[in-house]
Amino acid sequence: MRRAASLFPWLSLLFVLSSTLNVSQGKESQGELLYKLIKEKRGGKVFTSEPYVSRSRRENYSPVYVAPQDGLKAIDKIEKLPGQPQGVDFEQYSGYVTVDPTAGRALFYYFVESPADSATKPLVIWLNGGPGCSSLGYGAMEELGPFRVMSDGKTLFRNPYAWNQVANMLFLESPAGVGFSYSNTSSDYKLSGDKRTARDAYTFLVNWLERFPEYKTRDFFITGESYAGHYVPQLAYTILTSNNSNIKFKGIAIGNAWIDDETNTLGMYDYFWTHALISDDTIGAIHTYCDFSPNATNSDHCDAAVNAANSVFYDQIDIYNIYAPLCHTANTTLPPTGSIDYFDPCSSTYVENYLNLKEVQAALHAKPTSWTACSGIVGAYWNDSPATLLPTIRRLLDSGISVWIYSGDIDGRVPVTSSRYSVNSLNLTKVTPWHSWYLNEEVAGYVEGYKGLALVTVRGAGHTVPSYQPARALAMLSFFLQNKLPTSP
Repeated sequence: MRRAASLFPWLSLLFVLSSTLNVSQGKESQGELLYKLIKEKRGGKVFTSEPYVSRSRRENYSPVYVAPQDGLKAIDKIEKLPGQPQGVDFEQYSGYVTVDPTAGRALFYYFVESPADSATKPLVIWLNGGPGCSSLGYGAMEELGPFRVMSDGKTLFRNPYAWNQVANMLFLESPAGVGFSYSNTSSDYKLSGDKRTARDAYTFLVNWLERFPEYKTRDFFITGESYAGHYVPQLAYTILTSNNSNIKFKGIAIGNAWIDDETNTLGMYDYFWTHALISDDTIGAIHTYCDFSPNATNSDHCDAAVNAANSVFYDQIDIYNIYAPLCHTANTTLPPTGSIDYFDPCSSTYVENYLNLKEVQAALHAKPTSWTACSGIVGAYWNDSPATLLPTIRRLLDSGISVWIYSGDIDGRVPVTSSRYSVNSLNLTKVTPWHSWYLNEEVAGYVEGYKGLALVTVRGAGHTVPSYQPARALAMLSFFLQNKLPTSP
């Protein structure tokens, strides 16, 4: 019996993720929503298979809705976050930007300026994936923001390797229905997809720059991770095709990026094998019987091999950091603890507790709500998702912007193997061979340079790279903003 591209193995791996991620919360994570989307693609749900490129440069994105922003910046200023440490030396802002006044659709942002020479630093936006997960809860609070949350869920501690050390950082909860972002038209949530996400993010950015006009002349970069392998290049392409003079767009960087269904899936299983997680027989069967290209069909032999590969993650290993402990019980009653050198696997619980405090939501100028890291309804109703973003990335490279794809070397979900397969599919000219790069005389990872693109790994990092290796992630960002490859000492 043959079925469209192995639906049943993906269902089994979805159960695996439910067993290993957010066990104490019983809620969907960034990775679980990605797996649901992949499962639906393999199961026959109709998605566009066309690359994210429009026929006409301006057919979809002009004119864009722009509202008066006078006085809103001052209203959005955060006086102090509850539980923040003493000595905070940078400005913080948060609030809403309306992207569709008819539907009442508004996106929530959190913005932190650099503590030193903010007027000379670039503007960087960060997008988390899912699809349907929060850049505030993940990116800002668990990865690269100025604070992390202690185990009591009430107190913050400083992240000395926050990315606002070298850039002014803008975190966007997107699309509507994610985190604090919302729509007054409930049916909007069932219309979510790649195209609307890119269009709304672009509308947000144009309006945000009207609210913060001093940033119109800054160099602008887009960063993100995971399913932001779709978000980032799509927003980038939207900017380029809209010819907006208010955006000095320079480049993109995507961490552990889901870019291409075929290469990412095969790369994942090859990574399992090269890290001794599955047998020679299993990887041999996957290569013999499985075809992960769009609209392919696979046999029961493929299903059996993929099920065998997925079974290693049943309550045993975190697929997003194969050497990390799992979070089985988050004890929030002990004295508060927090360490930048050791990433607590229960951090998501602490962040959710913190962002649901009434005083925190008030300080953030957020509408009172039951905040969750990922939106199940948005992810469940995702409507368009190209099988590959490689043609879009090719267009970005041809435009002359800088493109970086970086990976943690112990992430099994979208591993460096997947990134290399995706980059190789572009058939780019290699200009710098694969070599190590260093931080404080230690090997920090590896880098390979192509014409217009850099492929970088960060040693000892899982899927959320800045969570596990904050110092190395910050060093990598500094190189990226300078458009210089990380180098040996």
